Amino acid sequence: MELYEKTVSSEIKFQGRIVTVRLDKAQLPNGRVTTREVVEHPGGVAILPLYDDDTVAVVRQFRYPFQKVVTELPAGKLEYGEDHRLAALRELGEEVGAVPDELIYLGELYTSPGFSTEVLHMYLARGLHQEAAHPDEDEFLEGERIPFQTLVEQVMSGEIADGKTVATVLKVKTLLAR
Repeated sequence: MELYEKTVSSEIKFQGRIVTVRLDKAQLPNGRVTTREVVEHPGGVAILPLYDDDTVAVVRQFRYPFQKVVTELPAGKLEYGEDHRLAALRELGEEVGAVPDELIYLGELYTSPGFSTEVLHMYLARGLHQEAAHPDEDEFLEGERIPFQTLVEQVMSGEIADGKTVATVLKVKTLLAR
């Protein structure tokens, strides 16, 4: 059986500053038609800034949907059509004030493939030179540097549950162990 679903119709239900929500009708492999709710998102980047002393810059910021402060790696939303490497450099500078000698691409992550088009691009930044952070005017965050091994332990214990941070940290741990 072929797994492909064919789009029969598509209707935009909401268009916001960050996301667009569509309601599609899709024909299933068995011929039946069902609805699919799709959140269109331009994607994003997450960067693990690893300093020479084996510490990592993390940020804490209030995440409205969860109504709590979340610890995560520096990250940000892409503009539609924006090069993700350039976005990673921008976000690294804005959130932690770091400029890397080396920016290693770790691949992409489908954040919620059941309903969202968001693709997150992950990076490891090394050879960091520190400058002043300059967050966006509507971005409020606190930065901190913690040992990489502590970050791994916080991911493994569930203390850090942010998906992009979990995936990026575990990819970097695997990469460094090779």
